[in-house]
Amino acid sequence: MAVHLVRWAAIWRYGEVVANSQLCLVTGPTGYIGGRLVPALLAAGKRVRVFARHPERLRDMPWVGDVEIIAGDANDPIAVANALDGVDVAYYLLHSLTTKSGFSAAERSMAQLFADAAKQARVGRFVYLGGLVPPGDVRLLSEHLRSRAEVGEVLRNSGVPTAELRAAVILGSGSASFEMLRYLTERLPAMVTPKWVHNRIQPIAIRDVLRYLVGCADLPADVNRAFDIGGPDVLTYSQMMQSYASISGLRRRVIVPVPVLSPNLSSHWVGVITPVPASIARPLVESLRHEVICRESDIKQFVPDPEAGLLTVNEAIGLAVQRVRDAQVATRWSSVSVPGAPSEPLPTDPDWAGGSLYTDSRERTVPASRAAVWTVVKGLGGSNGWYSLPLAWELRGLMDRAVGGVGLRRGRRDPQEIFVGEAVDFWRVEELVPEELLRLRAEMKLPGLAWLEFVISVNDEGQTVLRQRATFYPRGLAGHIYWYSVMPFHGIVFGSMIRNIAAAATTKKQSVAIQPA
Repeated sequence: MAVHLVRWAAIWRYGEVVANSQLCLVTGPTGYIGGRLVPALLAAGKRVRVFARHPERLRDMPWVGDVEIIAGDANDPIAVANALDGVDVAYYLLHSLTTKSGFSAAERSMAQLFADAAKQARVGRFVYLGGLVPPGDVRLLSEHLRSRAEVGEVLRNSGVPTAELRAAVILGSGSASFEMLRYLTERLPAMVTPKWVHNRIQPIAIRDVLRYLVGCADLPADVNRAFDIGGPDVLTYSQMMQSYASISGLRRRVIVPVPVLSPNLSSHWVGVITPVPASIARPLVESLRHEVICRESDIKQFVPDPEAGLLTVNEAIGLAVQRVRDAQVATRWSSVSVPGAPSEPLPTDPDWAGGSLYTDSRERTVPASRAAVWTVVKGLGGSNGWYSLPLAWELRGLMDRAVGGVGLRRGRRDPQEIFVGEAVDFWRVEELVPEELLRLRAEMKLPGLAWLEFVISVNDEGQTVLRQRATFYPRGLAGHIYWYSVMPFHGIVFGSMIRNIAAAATTKKQSVAIQPA
């Protein structure tokens, strides 16, 4: 592959201190770990260079102007040499999740190429994130775990001091491991599972992984070894699913392990139940066949635990669940992007990072001003109604009350004026921008979370455009069943809603026009 060297002038945020700090190379910056590591290194005052096969995928990253980007293929010696030139610390985050034969040989070859180029370039250190290896004969490991261990060995034998961090399950929003856990737990209140669900594991939160990765940049030059890294809890995968259920407000899951499901069958089962494809699920499942517990914690001598300690499994799951829920609302819909903790979802996360999200979106051009449309939209609910099938809304309110919900009995405080946080029937105003946006969050009893959003804009022809979107984030199998059960009524309810809102706005425009001066 032809090598295209792309150097973007860095906008260093730390002045002279950063100019004299370590230059860190991050491989795989479009990946799950790499995309989070870059801002963590920048926050630590490091200079960062990224090596990407497709640098165009980085253009919307908030840190893109703060790094140097080199484009190239990791199998191209010239590109690799260019990427490593002048580097102090190289983060090797190149992994394969393919199940094609020969992938382990290809990974060793790529690692050897980097190792040779790094030695030639006098790189000060490698930092590599691999997999936690159980004791015993390495030849008995799954091919993916064995490949991770072999890559670490190649780097440690390169002549460049290497810190190999070995982790088991990484818990963080958007990670394949977390999504597998989340979907299996949410969608199956009772399940027949492979026997590996009773194997012990030692998960670690993504933010603790990032802290170790950043800290390893400053290890003494004579440190060349592997480190086991894990959180404070040792538990089974089954116990972790029960923890997720408890934190998410789900009932305790019924889990019946059986010995007949092979890793291949298990991966297909995971692929059917969750958005994680079987090709990615298989290496994860194969890793879980072994008990993966830290045998040492020597990394703490060099990168001490934070004062509050490492995150527990419950804390890590709780943070990840909240990040996912926030991403469904704030990140997807907010007009302002607020940077946050490293474990928040990023634009480069897999498409399934936020989970299933069902939407009913409609758009209509309205022959009225934005102000006229906004007057109707902000007056929705209460005595004004919802501009579609009043009987259907009344029945939905009665159904909600029958199961302990608030129903439509709250109405609204004022027939025209509303503010953020105010109740409107069984909705609450989550966000509003006058003449632009109204977003309502459902407070009815639902097997999931729901929003109703109205966006008003003006197109290139100067016409007012109203966009209406109903969004549902299901929780558990019941949530998916609920969405599909009500979907046939959406065309009637939501279709007539946007049509009648537009008609009402047009009528208001005409009423204003005929009023005497």
